[in-house]
Amino acid sequence: MINVLLVDDHELVRTGIRKILDEVKGLKVIGEASTGEEAVQFCRKNEPDVVLMDMNMPGIGGLEATKKIIRYSPDIKIIVLTVYTEDPIPTKVMQIGAAGYLTKSAGPDEMVNAIRAVNSGQRYITPDIAQQMALSQFKSSEENPFNLLSERELQIMLMITRGEKVPDISEQLMLSSKTINSYRYRMFEKLNVGNDVELTHLAIRHGMLKTEKL
Repeated sequence: MINVLLVDDHELVRTGIRKILDEVKGLKVIGEASTGEEAVQFCRKNEPDVVLMDMNMPGIGGLEATKKIIRYSPDIKIIVLTVYTEDPIPTKVMQIGAAGYLTKSAGPDEMVNAIRAVNSGQRYITPDIAQQMALSQFKSSEENPFNLLSERELQIMLMITRGEKVPDISEQLMLSSKTINSYRYRMFEKLNVGNDVELTHLAIRHGMLKTEKL
């Protein structure tokens, strides 16, 4: 039996996925979480085999939650299930140790196959994303300036473009506001933007900011 944790801040999404997985022999949904913090706490107490992790959630979000779970429970396999399709997000996610990357346009069969694949020790990436990742090494930073960002800068960028303020980001990531602002201004320099509004517009232009959850 493969025990699965569902992580998404939309109850409707979790309910739909649970309904799909409950009908599959050999899979069992043992819990749900609506934030990255809840996912980390659940995994420390229960250790599911596979986590289906959304990226864009309030709080620390899916990227930081994935890092924390892998750090404390490296045997747990995490599949990021998200609307983000543009690099560098898929590449960063796989670099920190996720076992799989699926877009929310994936069908039920692909999701089930991905869960079984990562549980058996393989990695699974949606084919079109895998192709994009392979081709991205030939792209210059001018085509997507977000490739210049470090993992932490990318994480803070996603939080800023969700409308979160520096004090809130500081509290969630357990870093000082001074440190957050240092990352922020370094990011501005790399991306050649002057403020959060310009950052958000650039993120939209390059597909880094998603407003749809389904």
